[in-house]
Amino acid sequence: MANKLFTSIFFKGINRILCIHGLLAFVMMSIFLIVPVSAQTTAERPNIIFILSDDHSAPFLGTYGNRDLKTPNIDKLAKEGIQFNRAYTTAPQCVLSRASMMTGRSVIDIRMSRFSAPLSAGIVTYPELLRKSGYYTGIAGRTFHLDGGATPPETEEVFKKHNLRTFKNRVDFLKSGSDDNALVQFKEFVSQVPQGKPFFIQVGYSDPHRVFDAKDFEPDPDKLTIPPGMPDTKALREDLTGYLGEIQRLDKNIGLLLDEIEKSGLSKNTLIVFMGDNGGALLRGKGTLYDLGIHVPLIARWPGKIKSGSKSESLISGEDLAPTFLEIAGVEIPKEITGKSFRATFNDNTAAPREYVYAVRGAHGSGLPTNTGAFDLGRTVFNKNYKLVYNALWQLPYFPVDFAGQPFWKELSEQHKSRKLDPQYSKLFFEEHRPMFEIFDLKNDPNEFNNLAGKPEFAAVEKDLKARLQEWMIVNEDYLPLPIPPSGGPRKSK
Repeated sequence: MANKLFTSIFFKGINRILCIHGLLAFVMMSIFLIVPVSAQTTAERPNIIFILSDDHSAPFLGTYGNRDLKTPNIDKLAKEGIQFNRAYTTAPQCVLSRASMMTGRSVIDIRMSRFSAPLSAGIVTYPELLRKSGYYTGIAGRTFHLDGGATPPETEEVFKKHNLRTFKNRVDFLKSGSDDNALVQFKEFVSQVPQGKPFFIQVGYSDPHRVFDAKDFEPDPDKLTIPPGMPDTKALREDLTGYLGEIQRLDKNIGLLLDEIEKSGLSKNTLIVFMGDNGGALLRGKGTLYDLGIHVPLIARWPGKIKSGSKSESLISGEDLAPTFLEIAGVEIPKEITGKSFRATFNDNTAAPREYVYAVRGAHGSGLPTNTGAFDLGRTVFNKNYKLVYNALWQLPYFPVDFAGQPFWKELSEQHKSRKLDPQYSKLFFEEHRPMFEIFDLKNDPNEFNNLAGKPEFAAVEKDLKARLQEWMIVNEDYLPLPIPPSGGPRKSK
């Protein structure tokens, strides 16, 4: 009996040991099989560094053909990657534009056409999606503008009461400061990235936003080439010199960042994207839907993935950044995102992710609507050939954003009043009323001087662009009156 009991206990023990060893063997085999796949997947997911300048129109870089500027660091980035010549923001203002960049959605769709609004907690940003998929994420440098701007106490109380500032919960690292602090914050961020994790960080710079104070970087004002559409006055030359100085200082700071990326050994598996958040605060620039207001530089470098020295004429919108980053990171793109990934252009610079671009002009700043600098409403749609601008507040004259107090503008205003200003510039800047609709031939009139709206020979173009804008406004539930009104006049009530 004792022998039978011993035998039973012995064999049960042996079976248990074998089961445990079998389980351990299975676990070890699983780890052996899984770890290399995970490591390979992580290695294939690049780090993403998004560098964002402030108020930066496309023509103002050496690599974009501007000979008055020396921007060797940004130019080098373009030589080692791809330069997009037709990239546009979804608005000519920082808050609105950045909201689309962060979400991959139109300004109207995400209810961000009011300048000082914080982005709703219910609207998901791409850093959140990257974070959920395993990325370590951060925002550094220039303020990102999406948690509500500088506000009076009454507004601040509302923000706190309803917990409307949400970005501290959206990313792992959140800091802001001067351009000098951007590099310090970048180093701090990199030091905190967990080992083995890919990372995303947005590094913002305030240059070339006004006030222009980069005196040590300014070129000679007497040697500048004045862009088309700007009157050649001494005061304007001095102002433009200040803008170029800011860009050259920006280039120096970006050079320091690129050096740090190289020294840290991050270059090989890191996608770097550089872009302007909207156009410069220049004549017919920031705050307008003309080319200088929404046409910005866009450059991407990814060693081994992007052919060096590539240039693309593909139309790119600010809302296309989010789906591009998500696709590259292997993250599923939510159906709410309306942007188009331009990942394909990295291998084929002729790829065309979109045929049309749409942009919005909304409120600017937090002040009262005393002029169209503070409050204007407009929409635009365009392809590579033609552009429609819809000025909903057509009765109101143009008013500059961020430079109404500058000497050059005051001088132009006085010249207009005394009828000493060239009639061409008086028409561009000081007309009492603006046209409700403007149509421009972008190939033959790239500076958008000659309005073709209402001309019989362009009726088909105007009809097509208005129809496309009509559809976009309806789908996005836009609050502006539609550009094509009901036919037959008002209906009689029965």
